Amino acid sequence: MDEGRRLRYALFTTVYFVEGALLTFFSGFNALYLRSFDVSYTRIGIVGGITLIPFVLKLFVGLLSDRVPLLGLGHRKPYIVIGLALQAVASFAAAFVSPADGFTLYVVLILLTSLGMSTYDTTSDGLSVDTTPESDRGLVQGLMVGGRALAGVIGALVMGALSQAGQWSSIFVILGALALLTIPLALAVKDPGAAVRGKALPQRGAFRAFLDASFVLFLILGMLYPFALYSANGMIGTFLNEGLGIGLARVGVYTSVFGLGTIAGGVLGGLFVKRVGQRRGIVIALLITAVATLGLALVPSAAIAWAVVALFGIAFGYYETVYMAMGMDFCDPRIAAFMFAFVMAVGNIGIGAGQPVAGLLVDRAGFRTMFLVFAAVHVASLPLVWGIFRLRKPKPAVEGATA
Repeated sequence: MDEGRRLRYALFTTVYFVEGALLTFFSGFNALYLRSFDVSYTRIGIVGGITLIPFVLKLFVGLLSDRVPLLGLGHRKPYIVIGLALQAVASFAAAFVSPADGFTLYVVLILLTSLGMSTYDTTSDGLSVDTTPESDRGLVQGLMVGGRALAGVIGALVMGALSQAGQWSSIFVILGALALLTIPLALAVKDPGAAVRGKALPQRGAFRAFLDASFVLFLILGMLYPFALYSANGMIGTFLNEGLGIGLARVGVYTSVFGLGTIAGGVLGGLFVKRVGQRRGIVIALLITAVATLGLALVPSAAIAWAVVALFGIAFGYYETVYMAMGMDFCDPRIAAFMFAFVMAVGNIGIGAGQPVAGLLVDRAGFRTMFLVFAAVHVASLPLVWGIFRLRKPKPAVEGATA
């Protein structure tokens, strides 16, 4: 592997680690931090909604990156650097702002932090599509999924200890430092936009890729898999506590086991897909995920739950890796960042639709029935895989889009 490729793969892993740390704060600690200032739950909900706005803007960031190079540095690298710098500055500033005295300023800083993350996330994905050979795309997605999951495991432990000690400002400093320290690596990576895209790639006809039948089926799969996978995952902690009688402190340890499984599933899954190919890889992902979800429905005790949760984590990381690697292959190089952001947006719709369904199923029929239903969704998705590869056509060459 040449030096340029090693640098890019290191950047992808590091960027997703930085993103994973920030997501850990948003999902697990931001509400706790605001409650320490007696901020109302209504306001906390508003902050949570505002932080999601940049994720909607990802589509536009992707399209801008596809079309507009900056500072002679290409189509991806300058946006990655800007996103990291924005997260660093906003995080450092947030360390000195009290939500009790400056709630509006805190919200603005959190919004800027989220905007920075969505910017470097979208354009890093674009860079990965631009530069990664098809044979390495499973590996790259495995590194990304693994990096983000590793940040979740480490971040939860570190943030938990710091928050327990009342050192909230240190958490913001860490989030800022992680982003800042990644900038030199981003600057060292060669952006093909500086050479390959010396003139803008032709855009005419690029959006016809959205009409391809196999891509439409791929998007349907991309809505169904997080619908079942993320919704089941969101209920595991509550199921362990209420369904199996496991104490909250031990539930946290089970969550760490899930995170370690996700790391293993992502990294090893990327290498595995490189051997067996995408068609077999995605079929295996569906089957393993169905078995793991079924295992949650049938697990009889806390002792066996360790293995089942670990298997579910492996399935989670593996499925994410395989699906995202396929998404890279579907992206038209002329609008790569936009198309990949669109794939992610469709997945978010599945997540949003699945969570209320999961809650309804638990209320009406219990946790085990809910897991059974989501396991069935994975099995029912298998014909989509057949259709995707049956209808998929070779990607046409794009003039000017050399590697």
